[in-house]
Amino acid sequence: MRITDVSMESFRWPRTRPIRNGMFVYTHVELSLIRVESDAGITGIAPGVGGPVGAALLDRFREALIGQDPMNVERIWHALWIPKLFGRRGTETRIISGIDIAVWDLVGRYLEQPVCKLLGGFHERVPVYIAGGYYEEGKGLDDLAREMAENVEMGATAVKMKVGGETIAADVERVRVAREAVGPGLELMVDANGAYRAHEAIRLAKLIEPYDIYWFEEPCGADDYAGHARVAAATSIPIATGENEYTRYGYRDLIEHKAAAILQPDANIMGGVTEYRKVADLAAAYDLALSPHGAQEVHIHLVAGVPAGMILEYYRGTVDPLWDTKFKHTLKLDKDGMLAPPDRPGFGIEPNYEALEPYRVG
Repeated sequence: MRITDVSMESFRWPRTRPIRNGMFVYTHVELSLIRVESDAGITGIAPGVGGPVGAALLDRFREALIGQDPMNVERIWHALWIPKLFGRRGTETRIISGIDIAVWDLVGRYLEQPVCKLLGGFHERVPVYIAGGYYEEGKGLDDLAREMAENVEMGATAVKMKVGGETIAADVERVRVAREAVGPGLELMVDANGAYRAHEAIRLAKLIEPYDIYWFEEPCGADDYAGHARVAAATSIPIATGENEYTRYGYRDLIEHKAAAILQPDANIMGGVTEYRKVADLAAAYDLALSPHGAQEVHIHLVAGVPAGMILEYYRGTVDPLWDTKFKHTLKLDKDGMLAPPDRPGFGIEPNYEALEPYRVG
């Protein structure tokens, strides 16, 4: 089997209302689908990131891909990731990530096995947390409490909310309200998206420790490893970070700085499944946990496949209005608030073009 072509299509649709975290405002959802075709008549599909810039970069990688045996995932990855020329970080590595995920999907479809089994098939089901708690225009404390309660009604056993977008005092009150809404039996995470300097993050952490916070995510900027370490040393709340990190080398640096207890690789950003495997091995060697960022349709397999996989991030309609229609198969929590990876070949992702077509941009 040989790769015959690679292509990308892109879609963009408005959110019901703009949402804001500690750093950015998001008005639209963007989805890029990378397709890797083969002479066996099988195509691998990966939901990724890229847009117009990514599509242009994809053309740079096509020559290195055509004719490759997709079973040689390591050889393909190293043919694409050449830091002296392109790769290492940024959009180029994100496109390499999407290509790699599509190659793994192709391999899974060819072997008629789900990707989680290709990675080791460690967990039959994985715990899930529902991510949300964004800032929105006109959204008050009652609205936040209602959102958190709805997550509980969906079966969630863990929820995450944003901090860093208001004053520390206002965010402490938001955390208090969220904790009251979900009750003492559920896990509650907070996510600053890198909004704080270390001393600010430490101050917030001390004030919210009484609310039994499961983790404090991205308290400082992605490159501030020392700041993360200072926060980790100053609070009893475990630190989670890594969604904006790239390749095994970035996670090596996080580990060496003692910057986090939970690593959060995003396979769509950090290098794809091939690099994720290496980060999973690093995490296992240091007895750290993995909780990948976003892309639940991909990461359900990556959490389930490895021993270090801890919990899956899950988005619902409050974040993405097409969350249950953009793909033909939607991941739904079971009665225990957990998810089993799909047993379909590859990642089991089938785009629903009837829902997506009105939003095509490329």
